[in-house]
Order: sequence, then C-alpha cells, then structure tokens
Amino acid sequence: MSNPSILILAGDGIGPEVMAEVKKIINWYGDKRSIKFDVSEDLVGGCAYDKHGTPLHDDTMAKAQEVDAVLLGAVGGPKYDDLDFSVKPERGLLRLRKEMDLYSNLRPAQCFDALADFSSLKRDVVAGLDIVIVRELTSGIYFGEPRGIITEGNERVGINTQRYTESEIARVARSAFELARRRNNKVCSMEKANVMESGILWRQVVTEIHQKEYSDVELSHMYADAGAMQLCRWPKQFDVIVTDNLFGDLLSDAAAMLTGSLGMLPSASLGAPMANGRPKALYEPVHGSAPDIAGQGKANPIACVLSFAMALRYSFDLGDEADRLEKAVEKVLADGVRTADLLGEEGVTPVSTSEMGDKIVEALDASLA
Repeated sequence: MSNPSILILAGDGIGPEVMAEVKKIINWYGDKRSIKFDVSEDLVGGCAYDKHGTPLHDDTMAKAQEVDAVLLGAVGGPKYDDLDFSVKPERGLLRLRKEMDLYSNLRPAQCFDALADFSSLKRDVVAGLDIVIVRELTSGIYFGEPRGIITEGNERVGINTQRYTESEIARVARSAFELARRRNNKVCSMEKANVMESGILWRQVVTEIHQKEYSDVELSHMYADAGAMQLCRWPKQFDVIVTDNLFGDLLSDAAAMLTGSLGMLPSASLGAPMANGRPKALYEPVHGSAPDIAGQGKANPIACVLSFAMALRYSFDLGDEADRLEKAVEKVLADGVRTADLLGEEGVTPVSTSEMGDKIVEALDASLA
C-alpha cells in the first residue's frame, strides 16, 4: 500500500517559516512512529505569480486534486497590492477552495489553559473554551455574480452578490450536525434573516435538515451580529457554530482572539469524499502572511502545526496521533515556551519560530517514554 500523499504549498511571508516546523513533525512521524507520507511541494500566491504570472498554476491545481491532503501556509503581501484583482495572491487560495469544492471550513477556537490569562477577556470567560465554527466556503458573497466596479452616471459603484442555493446550505449544515454529534451535540446557526433573503433561506434550510435528519442534535438560531456579541460575552455557551462564507470569516477571526493569538488557530477545509472514502481536504492556519515579521523568526508555527494535527484526524484516520500532537503543543505552552506573539507574562521562555518547532518535537519524543 502506498503512503498517504501530501502537497505542501508554503506560500508567502511567514508561510515557509511555519511550514518548515510542520515538516519537522512530518519527519518525526516517519522516524519515530513509522507513519510515512509522500510529500511534494509547489507554489501558491505571490511566489507563484512571480514565477508563473498566476497565483496558482494549472499543474499545481492538478496536483492538489490528486493528493490525499493539501497543507497551505499563507498567501499575499504588500508587494502584490497593485496587481489586477484577477491575479492577486488570494485568488490562488480561492481557486483551490472552489475547484476542490471544499465547502465546509472547520475553524476550532480552543483556549489552552496556559494561555487563558493572555486573552483580552477574563480567565473565567475563556478558560476551557473549545468551540468550532463551521464556515461555508465555496459560495456566498465571495463568489456570487454579478460583481465588480462599474460606473453609474458620474460615480463608481462596487457590486458584490450574496447568493446561496438550497443544496449549498444543506451540505454545510449536514457537516455541522455530523461534527456536533461527535462533540456536545449542539449547533447554533448564524445568519441575518432579519434583513437578508439569503439569511431567510439559510434559516429555513438548516431547520428543515435538522427536523428531517438530526432532530437528536440541539439547534438554535442567532443573528450573526448578535453572535459576535455573544462570542465576546460568553463564548462557552457555544459548541458548533455554522454560518455562511462572509460571516464565518469575520466570526472565526473574532473567536481567534479569545484564544490569545491568531497564531494559535488552525483550520480544515473539507469537501466531498474521494474514492478512498476520505474527503478532499486543505489545511491551513487562520493567520495571514504577516509580511511585517517575515524572515525574522518571530512567527508562531502552532496554528500550522495544529492544522497538520487536523489532517491526521480528518484525512488520515489517525485520531490518536492527532491527540498526541495536540497534547505536545499543550505541554510546550504549559512549560512557558512562547513565540513573540505570546510574550508579556513573567517567567516565560521566549523562543524563535524554529525553536518552538524543536520544543514540540521534544514533547513528542517525551510522549513515547
């Protein structure tokens, strides 16, 4: 039997730096656990544009369709701000999501106990937090037509269209309900049914799927703006939140700060099952390319590392090994090891990006004792 295959697209900015630490961990699994992966690498984003004149070459897209999982670092940077919209680095990521049909984006927000005092909210509000935002990823306002900037009379008009079909809503709802069944059996659906027709349809379809297929799961509804407020007021009331593309983007970034840093948040983008029964999948940290700190060894690789842990769980059926890696990260944080984004407490040990990766590998070694 061939080894599971991974395509690494490190991307721009801090992407290559944080991905280098994931490669250490992939090698550790091969050396210490005899779990080997066939790893290939390619370009996405600005670096792909620099070489090919496009943020995602057709050959790279074809590779992504064939592998068991794609690991992505980050894309973009000020160097590319003046490019035409069609070739901006972010278009490469959007193409991956769209053509792989990665409609269900899982964004966990977990507050490790060692970081509970680092959050901008009080410890009792965030300690023990463990929620997941399920964001619809391939439709909505980021993809709807018509779109663009036109001229009406003597002024410009920007147009974006929020569009959802019943089937697009239904499949991401099922993804959220299935996830809830493996967790605390509770889903909160968020939209703006009070002012948007797409929100009315969203609420109707989610309710219908719940009644017909998932009546054992507790379902509630909330307007997305009220949901943002409740995430700041008492986030532990939630378990699984399901929402559309735009609101999911905003709410998951807000949830990221509950944990102390964007550098802590992984994500998994999942699609329909392949021939092997596993979903097409892309894993990436929620943070961006952070060009202001690129190349300085300041980036936190934990979000990228935890994204690989999600790959172990969802693409490779290695839940125990995912637990091992997550516990290794938790131990390193409990030992007071911190990258630049998590400094500010007394008695912590500042480390570089590479040193954080080394510490996680040491904790993995200790897990075998």
